[in-house]
Amino acid sequence: MIEEVRQLAQIENDEIRVREALRLMAELQEGVRETARIRRESIKRLRDQGHSMADVARLMGVSRARVAQLKDAGPAPERVFLGIESIRVAVPERPGGRRLVARADAATGQTVIRLAHQHGLKADLEYIPLGGEIDLNREGLVVVCGPETSPVTAAALRADPVLDFSQLGDGRWAITERETGVSHTSPTDDPVKPGNGDVAFLGRHPRPDGEGVFLHIAGVHAIGSLGAAHYLQGHLAELYDEVGMEPFSMVIASEHDPDTEEILSSRALTPPLRHRRDDQG
Repeated sequence: MIEEVRQLAQIENDEIRVREALRLMAELQEGVRETARIRRESIKRLRDQGHSMADVARLMGVSRARVAQLKDAGPAPERVFLGIESIRVAVPERPGGRRLVARADAATGQTVIRLAHQHGLKADLEYIPLGGEIDLNREGLVVVCGPETSPVTAAALRADPVLDFSQLGDGRWAITERETGVSHTSPTDDPVKPGNGDVAFLGRHPRPDGEGVFLHIAGVHAIGSLGAAHYLQGHLAELYDEVGMEPFSMVIASEHDPDTEEILSSRALTPPLRHRRDDQG
C-alpha cells in the first residue's frame, strides 16, 4: 500500500490523481477495518487459549488498559463469515413476464443484506435469470437457489460430499445425510398431515474455479430459504466459531405463519458438517 501511495503522488494529471486518491483511500479504510477485525479476533483467541490480559499486553507491546480498549474495537470476528468488504446476494427470478421474485426469496435476500449491513458490509441484491445461469466464481457471493431453478446450483448441490438434495421416489424433495441415510423432508409436503414448516440446505461450497467459496442457501420451498436466513441471522458467531471459513453443509428446519410467511422459529437438524479435504477433490 505504501508503494501505491508513492505511485499516486507521482501522477501529474490532477483529474486522474483525485480519482485514484479517492479509490485508494477507500481501499485503505477497508483494510484498516479488516485489520481491526483480525486484531480483535486474535485477542479473543489468545484469551480463549488461557492467556491473561497481561500476557496479551506483553505480546502486543502495549498496556493492559490498551488491550482492554482494543479487545472490543473493530468489526466482530464473525463478519468475515459473510465477506470482507461487500457481498452480493443472488435470488432467482420466477416466470411472470417481467422481473418477478417469490416473496419469500425476496425476503431471504433482504434478511441477508440486513445482516451484512449490521456488520458493516456493503451488500447488493442480484437476480438469477430464468435459465438459472450464474457465475459462482466471485468473491463475497451468497446464492439463494435450489436445484430445481438453476442447473448451476444443482451441480453444486450434487457435488456436496455430506448432503444429498434430490427427489424421493414419491416425488418429494428431500435433503439426505449421505453418511447415515437420514432424509429430511418438508412438513409442507407431508401427504397425511401437511404443516407450516420447511427444511433448507445451508452451507459453503467451493467455487468451480477452485479459487474460493460461496455461501449457499437452498430451501425445499422458498420459505425454507427464509428460515435458513433467519437461522443464520441468529447464529452467525456460533457458526463462525465452529467452521470458520471452511466448506460445510447443514440442514435447517423452520416454522412460519402461513398467512404472512413470517418465520416463527428456526433450528438446526444437523450440526454444521465440515467437508473433509479429500472430499473437496
